[in-house]
Amino acid sequence: MKEFHAVVRIERGRSEWWVRGRVWTGGPGTIHLKQPGDVYRDVAHDGPVTYQAVALPESDLQRIRDEGKVVAHPHFKPGDERGLLFQRLHDAVAAGADRFTLEVAVAEAVEAFTVLRGATPDHTRPVRRAMAYLRERLGEVITLDDLSTHAGYDKFHLCRAFRAQIGMPPHAYLTHLRIARAKELLESGLRASEVATRVGFYDQSQLNRHFRRIVGTTPARFGNTRG
Repeated sequence: MKEFHAVVRIERGRSEWWVRGRVWTGGPGTIHLKQPGDVYRDVAHDGPVTYQAVALPESDLQRIRDEGKVVAHPHFKPGDERGLLFQRLHDAVAAGADRFTLEVAVAEAVEAFTVLRGATPDHTRPVRRAMAYLRERLGEVITLDDLSTHAGYDKFHLCRAFRAQIGMPPHAYLTHLRIARAKELLESGLRASEVATRVGFYDQSQLNRHFRRIVGTTPARFGNTRG
């Protein structure tokens, strides 16, 4: 699951990946936009694939994250005018442009991202509501009945729709949200022993188990490397 906004361009090769309930295909010059909460799975590659990725400043994209919005067009083929500013950003990075040029390119890409958020999203309304509910209450005890009531959808259909559109069931999505928040707290200097209950885990051992599975190391080691 992605934890930040990024603009990725395929430089060489062809690739297929799954996100938001469907498979996308792209070759050289293809732009795809990654957003917090998106679940990606590689499907296939045609030979070696080279990407250029640019992470956008989260502080500038706070409006999108606060409102729980997702961009409805995560994929732009070469020549698509909607992806022009993202192409310019990548061209500037590839050319080793000066700082001022890069700052302008990033600002324009952020604005393009913000404009795109107004389009009709791929996620259905119940799934969007469920995602927002999980984000807002990741430190609380959550039940499926509460989640389905908030989403306005019965729990059986919600689970099926959530998995189909997001790529994982609600409980797994919540776990990834909690781990992402735990990483932020550790990076801010909070001790690992203080993190578990703040992000909704029962105890330190539960945090350790999920953190190691998702991140590949323990919370304490992760915090020490960021200290």
